[in-house]
Amino acid sequence: MNNEKPMRLLLIEDELSICLKFSDCAKRRTDIIFIGMTDSCDEGVKLVKSGLPEGVIVDLHLIKGTGSGLQFLEVMQETDLTFQPLVAVTTSNQSEVVHRRIEELGADWFFSKTQQDYDEDFVVETLLSLRKTLYVKQKGLAARCEALKSGAIVESPDDRRDRIYKRIDTELDLIGIRARLKGREYLREAIYIKIHAEKQPGSAIEDVARNYRVAYGTVSKVMQTAIYNAWDSEDIDEIHEHYTARVSSKTGVPSPSDFIFYYATKIRKSI
Repeated sequence: MNNEKPMRLLLIEDELSICLKFSDCAKRRTDIIFIGMTDSCDEGVKLVKSGLPEGVIVDLHLIKGTGSGLQFLEVMQETDLTFQPLVAVTTSNQSEVVHRRIEELGADWFFSKTQQDYDEDFVVETLLSLRKTLYVKQKGLAARCEALKSGAIVESPDDRRDRIYKRIDTELDLIGIRARLKGREYLREAIYIKIHAEKQPGSAIEDVARNYRVAYGTVSKVMQTAIYNAWDSEDIDEIHEHYTARVSSKTGVPSPSDFIFYYATKIRKSI
């Protein structure tokens, strides 16, 4: 019996009929779930960052949408992601030059919509078969982090700051700390401060309160609300896969201080 969780997929496609076919495909199956469907390259990139799909299916020509599959691949190649999804390109274009460019931009697979055995299930089955290779991509990202830590790759202070913030955002996304909440912003900033101020007196919450000119109690309360919201609305087993530190025996959730310390320690070890 296969107890593996459904593969999280994102579809970037401008043809409604094809979107409906993929939607029907997902309804018939238990091994995939779509975290989003869009006809915009820019929106697709945002969904990759926020939704953390394991696989992306992108149409090469988004004639009725915005951008293109090639543009999506180019942006993905330039974006510093802590989790790199598999990317499959679908196209009716038969040009070998275009196919070569798709490969150069890092696509894991491309499908010709004109081939005889092409259908939505075929695309899904291929991504599922490639799923086990996801760890190879993540291993490459880990190797880059090691190179940065050792000094083999030199990055500017701005690039380092952006990389750390992206890593924090990924961790918060994984447990469902919603971006629209003010507590998310405070937690993000506190974790960043704690990463760089491990041995300094005072707390990161105090620093955030001072930086934002907000009372300490207000900052702490808003942070706690964001944490409560995630623990109350998200799958608790999935949260515990990513947050493995203690929680309060009374409330069942971590305090802001414990939460900040956990993620600052976790992220500091990997950067």
